[in-house]
Amino acid sequence: MYWQKKWSEEDKDQALKDEILAIRQGHKDYGYRRIHLELKNRGWAVNKKKVQRLVQVMGLQVRSYGRKYKKYNAYKGVVSKIKKNRINRRFNTCIPYQKITTDTTEFKY
Repeated sequence: MYWQKKWSEEDKDQALKDEILAIRQGHKDYGYRRIHLELKNRGWAVNKKKVQRLVQVMGLQVRSYGRKYKKYNAYKGVVSKIKKNRINRRFNTCIPYQKITTDTTEFKY
């Protein structure tokens, strides 16, 4: 049967796996891109997709790096002078149109 023959074959990428493991032990934060460059510097001619596949199979993917997104903030500081609060929540008056106010409420949908 075909699968019996396949199981008996030895791993042709074992030397490459050992080299990847040696690189990874020296540099814990290296991903497949850096490992590929290090293999290239050491004289290995191997495709980066193969390195990525072997790193995934061996379970050596780096999880410590992630993009840190900055939350948007439109606050520009104090743009102009803040006026003195003259009404102090005393909205009632006996003279019409003596105190005219407005509401500047912002709604987030």
